[in-house]
Amino acid sequence: MTKNDSTTAAENQQEPTVETTEEQTEQVEAVDDNAQRIEALELALSQAEQRADDASDRAVRAVAEMENIRRRSAQEVEKAHKFALEKFAGELLDSVDNLERALDIAAQAEDVNKGFLEGIELTHKNLLGTLTKFGVEAVGAVGDAFNPDLHQAMAMQPSEEHENNTVLAVMQKGYTLSGRLLRPAMVMVVKNS
Repeated sequence: MTKNDSTTAAENQQEPTVETTEEQTEQVEAVDDNAQRIEALELALSQAEQRADDASDRAVRAVAEMENIRRRSAQEVEKAHKFALEKFAGELLDSVDNLERALDIAAQAEDVNKGFLEGIELTHKNLLGTLTKFGVEAVGAVGDAFNPDLHQAMAMQPSEEHENNTVLAVMQKGYTLSGRLLRPAMVMVVKNS
C-alpha cells in the first residue's frame, strides 16, 4: 500500500466518523425538538385541564345558584299565596267586631226584632266561616295562658279564681292568618301578688 492509499483509507475512515457525528447531532436535535414538543403539549394539556376544571366548577355553581333561586321563588310564591289576603282579612275584622257588638247589645235589649237578630247572627256566622276557610283564626279566650306574641295586656287584675298570667277578660279578639298574627287580642291578665 502506498502512502496515498493509506491516506485515502484514513480519510475514508474519518469521513464515516464525521457522518456518524452529524447523524448523532441530528438525532440529539430531533430528541431535543421532541422533548420540547412533549413539554409544550404537556403544558397545553395541563392548561386545558385547568380550564375544564374551572368550567366544571362554574357550571356546578351556576346549577346550585339556579336551584337556590328556584327554591327562593317557590317560597316567595307560597308566602304570597298564603298571606295575599292579609290586608283584606285585616279590614274585615272591623266588620266582625261590629257584628259581635250588635249581637251583645241585642242580647241585652228586651224589644229586639227576632228576624233582625237572626240576620245579624247569620251574617256574623257566614263572615267567620269565610275567614276560617281562608286561614283566619281567632285567638284570645278567657282562661288562656297569657302569650305576649298573641295578646296585648290592657290591664292587670288580681283574681283568686284564676292562675297568675292567665286571661281574665277579652276586650277585643285577636286573629291570626295561617299562623301569622293579624291583630293581637286585647286582654285583661290575672296578676296575683
